[in-house]
Amino acid sequence: MAKSKSQFFCRNCGTQSTQWMGRCPSCGEWNSFEEEVIVRAEAPKGKSSITLSQSAPRCIDDISLMEIPRLHTGYCEFDNVLGGGIVAGSIILLGGEPGIGKSTLLLQMALAMRQQKVLYISGEESDSQLKMRADRLSDGKVHPHCYVLTETITQEIFKRIDTLKPDLIIVDSIQTLQSNLIDSAAGSISQIKECTAEFQHYCKTSAVPVCLIGHITKEGSLAGPKILEHIVDTVLQFEGDQHYGYRIVRCIKNRFGSTAELGIFEMRANGLVEVKNPSEIFVSQRDEIFSGSAIATILEGNRPIMIETQALVSSAVYGTPQRGSAGYDLRRLNMLLAVLEKRCQFRLGAKDVFLNIAGGLHVEDPAINLAIVAAILSSATDIAIDTKTCFSGEMGLNGEVRAVPRIEQRIAEADKLGFSRMFLSKYNLKGIQTQNYKVQLITIAKIEEMFGMLFE
Repeated sequence: MAKSKSQFFCRNCGTQSTQWMGRCPSCGEWNSFEEEVIVRAEAPKGKSSITLSQSAPRCIDDISLMEIPRLHTGYCEFDNVLGGGIVAGSIILLGGEPGIGKSTLLLQMALAMRQQKVLYISGEESDSQLKMRADRLSDGKVHPHCYVLTETITQEIFKRIDTLKPDLIIVDSIQTLQSNLIDSAAGSISQIKECTAEFQHYCKTSAVPVCLIGHITKEGSLAGPKILEHIVDTVLQFEGDQHYGYRIVRCIKNRFGSTAELGIFEMRANGLVEVKNPSEIFVSQRDEIFSGSAIATILEGNRPIMIETQALVSSAVYGTPQRGSAGYDLRRLNMLLAVLEKRCQFRLGAKDVFLNIAGGLHVEDPAINLAIVAAILSSATDIAIDTKTCFSGEMGLNGEVRAVPRIEQRIAEADKLGFSRMFLSKYNLKGIQTQNYKVQLITIAKIEEMFGMLFE
């Protein structure tokens, strides 16, 4: 066996060096090099976990394009995020916070795919633990095509794969696997890179798709080298607030579809359940009307969602007014308050302002600006806004209401849910057939116009 030696790896981009450096020459990150004991030994003949294939260059015009069928997971929300299903020979990476439900989602998917042979590889749980979870998720139903393997050595894993020949492989998680070709601990940069490369080679040569679960760091990025995200075909982010039951699957990278799609699930006692119409969930049902509440029409990916924004404006008890925000960037809230104070002459400088996005979502769509401003003004004047009124518009630094993209989808969602009025920018009505919608479209150019229509 080759003599052990130490190498230094950049945890950000995976650059290898024989000595420690303060700054990575490839990505420019400071203090990112970590030392690992590594042995790059050649595998004996017949002992390699993957087989080498012979390929020759071909003219692109000579390649016949065949319609490759996608594997359907049994969950429409997950299929839509992937662009219609799992592509044969693709490798998918799913990351998220601990306890958010990554393992639950993929185990449910494995149990739901009754027509395909699925191999679930776990390096974190035993067979009995997986059986207990499967019984809870499926109410004790029989799943003859779902197989479980508790192994962490990739050479042994590929031996079992060659024997079973599954249609789909799920790995939980890539940070727990270890290759005998690398003499370093599981979860290290070199091990993650080597194990992922082995699965990538197997995917492309056998056309069997692989789903990898990845851990994340305390900063929120995927643990391991950045090259991990470059190797895989699709990167999914599973996110949500653990205090709420809703989970969102976002697509960060997708070589076989759009990255604008997302899937919404709800965590229940028996697992994750698809949310077909999220607007009805995020808009609260109230018997009484209160001030400080406004409904916004936002876009999450390509999906329009109606969501409730709640604001509370009160006199500052202490010397310095407080600003607080849940589900919305606090800096953007301060910017909106500054515009209302400077351009629109609304005196909020001596007021405490608190903002909350109902449902635990974190919204980045600038179209929510108009609803936030309406909720703040409603709370400041203590005049409630009609629950059948919604808003969609971006506010500029001069107090103007700017147009937002895909306004027709937003109008259609408001019309479908029975809203009677919708405030939007006057620049959004170009080419819109207003007679096709029952909702009344009220166009404004400045915030003062909306204030006069709502509160005077």
